[in-house]
Amino acid sequence: MSGRASSTASSSGFAATLAAERAAGRQQAALAGAGVAACLAALALTGFFDAQRFADGLPAMAQLADEMVPPDFTRWRAWLRPLLDTLAMSVAGTALAVVLSQPLALLAAPNTAPHPAVQHAVRTVLSFLRSVPEIILGILFVAAVGFGALPGVLALALHPVGMVGKFYAEAIEHADPKPVEAARAAGASAGQVITHAVLPQVLPQLSDNTIYRWAYHFRASAVPGIVGAGGIGFELIAALRLMQYDQVSVILPCILACVVVVDSVGSFLCRRLK
Repeated sequence: MSGRASSTASSSGFAATLAAERAAGRQQAALAGAGVAACLAALALTGFFDAQRFADGLPAMAQLADEMVPPDFTRWRAWLRPLLDTLAMSVAGTALAVVLSQPLALLAAPNTAPHPAVQHAVRTVLSFLRSVPEIILGILFVAAVGFGALPGVLALALHPVGMVGKFYAEAIEHADPKPVEAARAAGASAGQVITHAVLPQVLPQLSDNTIYRWAYHFRASAVPGIVGAGGIGFELIAALRLMQYDQVSVILPCILACVVVVDSVGSFLCRRLK
């Protein structure tokens, strides 16, 4: 009798587990279907399925491609300094973003924030900074400090603080609490706990995020240049405004080549830091 009861209980448990798995599968399928429906609705609202619009745009695209050939290399020397400025903007912007993000991340992480109110206030600030695009900040800083690379650096430094600070805070939040508890039990101060128990754990993640943001900043540094914040983006928008598409066909591959180099250097640094 006990064997039968045990077998019945086992069968009931298996059936309940199977039913729960099926219910979870149906829920995941429903969520996936809702996501696909939302994507299709967004594509429809933006006119993606308007075949006539694409057909009408083909002649203009063909004409644009024709005007981009052959490429005009006559001004290549004039683009070397803007490319160097773009690289300098990406490095300087990343450095400033890291300097600003680190203390904000410590205040935004629940395990290092001095008070929950401070944590929520800092997270609100980080969310606000993420919501302001680089091009808007570029316009504001151009109006404040004039044209050149400086407003581009300031725009690239301030906007990423919201995202970099968020990534840093999440890495700090998921640090192993055991070394922290051990440091506190040994009588370490709050600063010593952070420098000796928290940061050594998350330093590899912070380094990876920093290098990734540097590679991203080089790509993004062309955007502030569109509004006069220096760099190769300024040369690109100037060529577009003057409809010199044969020069655009040279500037774009130059940007692409530099992005590939920066990504390769970033990948190399990530491997060496692991």
